[in-house]
Amino acid sequence: MEDMEMGAMDKDQVLGILAEDYMTPEAVELVARAKAMAPRLAERAREAEAAGMVPVETVQEMKEAGLFRVLQPKRFGGYELDPRVFYRVQMALAEGCMSTAWIYGVIGVHNWQLPLFPEQAQQDVWAKDTGVLIASTYMPTGKAEAVEGGYRFSGRWGFSSGVEHCEWIFLGGLLPKKDGSGALEHATFLLPKSDFRVEKNWDVLGLRATGSHDIVVDGCFVPEHRTHRTNDHSDAGCPGRQTNPGWVYKIPFTQVFQRAVSSACIGALDGAIAHFRERAAAHVGKHGAKTAEDVNAQQAVSEAMMTTDQLKLVLFRNYARIVECARTGERMPVEERLMQRAQASQVPKQCATAASELMRACAASGTYKSNPIERVFRDIHQARGHIANNTDTYARAHGAVMLGMPNADPYI
Repeated sequence: MEDMEMGAMDKDQVLGILAEDYMTPEAVELVARAKAMAPRLAERAREAEAAGMVPVETVQEMKEAGLFRVLQPKRFGGYELDPRVFYRVQMALAEGCMSTAWIYGVIGVHNWQLPLFPEQAQQDVWAKDTGVLIASTYMPTGKAEAVEGGYRFSGRWGFSSGVEHCEWIFLGGLLPKKDGSGALEHATFLLPKSDFRVEKNWDVLGLRATGSHDIVVDGCFVPEHRTHRTNDHSDAGCPGRQTNPGWVYKIPFTQVFQRAVSSACIGALDGAIAHFRERAAAHVGKHGAKTAEDVNAQQAVSEAMMTTDQLKLVLFRNYARIVECARTGERMPVEERLMQRAQASQVPKQCATAASELMRACAASGTYKSNPIERVFRDIHQARGHIANNTDTYARAHGAVMLGMPNADPYI
């Protein structure tokens, strides 16, 4: 009976997940550095939100700690580690400031994507300085006209988190498939800072310090070698694998990127739980009782702690399968990929529910801006707006296939 309950996983696989053998000494040290930064990030969070930008000194500290190098190839000074280390670092940062963790996720993951581009593109960015950072906004709104040697490229994009800290950017567009069918596919275009301008318009509910402004490009030239067919996971579609043959660069784009925009919610909720426990133990309400004595508070903190515990278990279990497939060349069944994507997109929704209950249990005095939980509440709800976190879409996509309908998700 015990074996039957484990489903598709055997005991060795389960024990392998629990062993966390990907946490090498380097990985342990990087996560420890991120945890050590969290209190400083918490101290700077309100100022960062007011400025609409993660402080330059914070980004510099993350650089000096090597955090952006978790997924970068070793030949460019990176650690080339398991992406689970990347998400652990992100969650640790989010315990102090979710905006900082958010830009870490969306900028740091680009050091994994650039190695998929042709070698010349990698040299264009990192030949002189391997610490150069890349921003992004992937929505396929760019207009690309084929010209000799590349494309004439124009467009306007929203939501480029942390762009003010970056010297290059990835922008989304559509290109005809190379199979001659005439169908279009998503492509990523790589541009230097001199080829785009930032229009500051990020005035929103949460994640205010991410500075996720609009990007505008007016007819710049993008050479062919600075383009990447985002969802072509073949070796031909990822020419950078010739010089970066490690298994980590064989993971499909979506499976790396999606967790980069959901995992910060788990760490931020952990941070909110810590604040709540500290506050509840000391705060005495207008009726003369401690918050800790309130049964609503007791239930809220327990359910929030169960939420992060369960979400981490699913994250690491699912990623063990992703890593296994990347190492062995096995193609994960579409049903499993859809299930994993739906589970990843559920993270912000479940964290938002738990954060809402913590806020409710703080009562009226907890809604002041001086309460860090109030910011976490807004940040997590803002994160739900990201297209990759649209849990309804991905749950339905998985459900449709499980009910015998064809898969309609081209990005899976």
